Amino acid sequence: MRLPFEDRAYAGRLLGQALAKYANRPDVIVLALPRGGVPVGFEAAQAINASLDIMLVRKLGTPGHEELAMGAIASGGMTVFNADLVSRLHIGPELMEAAIKREQQELQRREQAYRGNHPLPVVENRHVILVDDGLATGASMRAAVAALRQRNPASVIVAIPVAPPDTVAMLKEEADEVICLAMPEPFSAVGRWYRDFSQTTDEDVKSLLESVWSTEFSSANYTEKP
Repeated sequence: MRLPFEDRAYAGRLLGQALAKYANRPDVIVLALPRGGVPVGFEAAQAINASLDIMLVRKLGTPGHEELAMGAIASGGMTVFNADLVSRLHIGPELMEAAIKREQQELQRREQAYRGNHPLPVVENRHVILVDDGLATGASMRAAVAALRQRNPASVIVAIPVAPPDTVAMLKEEADEVICLAMPEPFSAVGRWYRDFSQTTDEDVKSLLESVWSTEFSSANYTEKP
């Protein structure tokens, strides 16, 4: 795989090619992780003619080092922690609870901002493809996989353009399948592997979702209310 990717849309089209075996199947749905995963997931879903929705996840930043994820929370109340990191840094339960509360508020804000009154997708007995623009530690994706397991999908497939090899290996133990286009080393950060890694805004996410939801709504895909 030639790196860097031009932008998220280009990476999504390439990811769609790698997902060809899931094309044109009514039992497949793509769930993108906002914000950066949505333009990737949009292109991938278009490529395989699959429904697109979102899976909201928030990283839990380590106190004093917020860019370092000590865990993550996902829609549905699922929380995943990096036990080794929490133990090594002696992070107490009070700090962990404060981080969860803070991120739950943002999770709820984004749920309302992106979804509004649009119903939740049906995932039970469906093959769910989780998409992001790339992974570093994989904490957010692990939370997404764990939360989805509670809703009884037929399988959970993680699909990302780029991630470090150790993160991919870890996710292979938790997801049914992991598709990753590139696993460069040393990894450094997701943005390093894109020419254009400009921020995806809330408006970008809403625009892409609304363009899909306005044309593909089906009671077979959506029965749950948020």
